[in-house]
Amino acid sequence: MSQIKKLFKQTFIYGLATVLPRMLSFLLLPLYTEVLETAGFGEVSIIFAWFAIFNVLLAYGMETAFFRFYNNAEDRNKVVTTSLISIGISTLTFVVLALLFKDSIANFTNIEAKYINYAIYILALDALVIIPFAWLRANEKPLRYALIKILNISINFGLNLFFLIILPNWVGDHPNSVLSGLYKPNFEISYIFISNLIASATTLLFMLRLYLRRPYVFDKQLWFKMMNYGLPVLVAGIAFTINEVFDKILLSYLLPEAIAESEIGKYSACYKLAMFMTLFATAFRIGIEPFFFSHSSSKNPQKAYALITNYFVILGSIILLGVVVFADLLKVILVRDESYWEAMSIVPLIVLASFCLGIYHNLSVWYKVTDRTKFGAYISIVGALLTIAINFAFIPSMGYKASAVATLVAYATMMLLSYYFGRKYYPIPYNLRKITFYLGISILFSILSFYVFNRNLIIGGIFFAVFLAMAYKLENDTLKQIFIKK
Repeated sequence: MSQIKKLFKQTFIYGLATVLPRMLSFLLLPLYTEVLETAGFGEVSIIFAWFAIFNVLLAYGMETAFFRFYNNAEDRNKVVTTSLISIGISTLTFVVLALLFKDSIANFTNIEAKYINYAIYILALDALVIIPFAWLRANEKPLRYALIKILNISINFGLNLFFLIILPNWVGDHPNSVLSGLYKPNFEISYIFISNLIASATTLLFMLRLYLRRPYVFDKQLWFKMMNYGLPVLVAGIAFTINEVFDKILLSYLLPEAIAESEIGKYSACYKLAMFMTLFATAFRIGIEPFFFSHSSSKNPQKAYALITNYFVILGSIILLGVVVFADLLKVILVRDESYWEAMSIVPLIVLASFCLGIYHNLSVWYKVTDRTKFGAYISIVGALLTIAINFAFIPSMGYKASAVATLVAYATMMLLSYYFGRKYYPIPYNLRKITFYLGISILFSILSFYVFNRNLIIGGIFFAVFLAMAYKLENDTLKQIFIKK
């Protein structure tokens, strides 16, 4: 139980590193939906979708490979420097090639050429901090990890606020001031990426210590082993990213050009309401990934893995029901413009899909600790194929609703496949009865609240209170053992 207690403490700190910065970035959603029309927000969403895909390509599984080899290495410095050199060379190569072919990239991605330079440098800066952040997690330095992450998003948010709100208002009142030279009308999207670029550059400055304080050794044999381990993770990452963001790109191609960006803007804004589940699942994953590897050789680690998943499902079920019940309150706070609210019907589907993805990440321990990462690639590819097939088949008739359905089907399928293969190759004694109970009740109450009772806040609040009371009654004793027992 002490291991689980330590895990929850680290997950809480990593959660601060993930949730608090994202909560600050959450404030960007009302800012963007207030400043940008639906079409403008749609354009930004498409660009960030491509960002996600290129982020995976530039990482090429090296982060997960780093964890795998760092924990068991006799010479950890060799693992660090080999990883840093690899990422450094690949990032430099990307920058050179991308600058040479930026016009072709603009045509292929349907992104305006004026945004490509911003994208190239942001992607490069973010790639260069992948290993330093992994090093902090591997060495159990969650506070430093959290502070740097919070600094990044704080700078990003502050600059967005300055460029999009403060600067235009100031220049409007003081047209001859020094700041007027910084202001350009109709430059909002560029300001968003300039803010991101400055934040990413500042983050790299704080992480340079790892680059500067060690003798560099490149172990070619180790690098090949890391690449062999990491490339299936890359394939899985690409497939996973297709599941996560490719719907927005497909919507831009498959919807009529006149309405595509506006529809994507509505879909993307309401999609963000599922961020509460995503934040929880991400914080949990960041906390448990080092735990999976460091305890894989301990006595009966499967028991700990099963307990972790049980409590992930319990907490996730509470978040699922909470977001669905209070969705109409959240939309008023986070999505200020009513023109975006048309897409609110997707919220329960996306929150449940994010929950399934979180469960999948917990179940994925079996292929990570047994070096069967190719199964992660296979499963993610199945999910990607489902995403693409459902979107292609139904976007013309259903629009963004098809994308929401595709996301749920893909993640639910991945979750079930991971459980099926994990039971065969690395059996873990999950409490299926408890998992099914909490998940089923949460889904049932969500359906009743959102669809049957038409989002009635009083009835939904009663469902939520009943679920909380039930969870407290059933889990109170075990929770006390984890968080209170010395």
